[in-house]
Amino acid sequence: MAAYVVMEPPGRSEKVDTSAFIRDGFTWLGFLVPPLWFAWNRLWIEAALAFVVMGALSMAGQNLGLGLAGSLLSLLVSLYVGLEGQGLRIAALRRRGWHEWGVVQAGRLDDADIRYALDVEAQTEETTPAPRMVPDAALARPAQPGMALGLTHVPGRP
Repeated sequence: MAAYVVMEPPGRSEKVDTSAFIRDGFTWLGFLVPPLWFAWNRLWIEAALAFVVMGALSMAGQNLGLGLAGSLLSLLVSLYVGLEGQGLRIAALRRRGWHEWGVVQAGRLDDADIRYALDVEAQTEETTPAPRMVPDAALARPAQPGMALGLTHVPGRP
């Protein structure tokens, strides 16, 4: 089963459909083409940075005559995006004001959506407060002053 991080938009609207589900784990598309994966997920600054860094590492490898080592350095960027890409998406949503609702364990995205909707429905049912039970002050016995003698004597009681 996969873990999905549920991010809710700012304002905590009552609509469950606006939540974002981000699968926690390795992203293969982010590993294969990091700049395109960043652009697809609207992480524009990260996409430009990944493109520049990968290009700079490839050019440095060619200019220094490193050959295969230059490509392997570029592969490190791809590996980083594959491993940490989903975390970068979560961080970008937090910067935009989204908040983390929690984590849902599910086999597929559809199942995660259903489990989240059921949990939200259960929480709204639980949050309705029960009627408060307040004792009637008129039925309370007034305190009776009296002298207390001994260890077991309680003033006001025979």
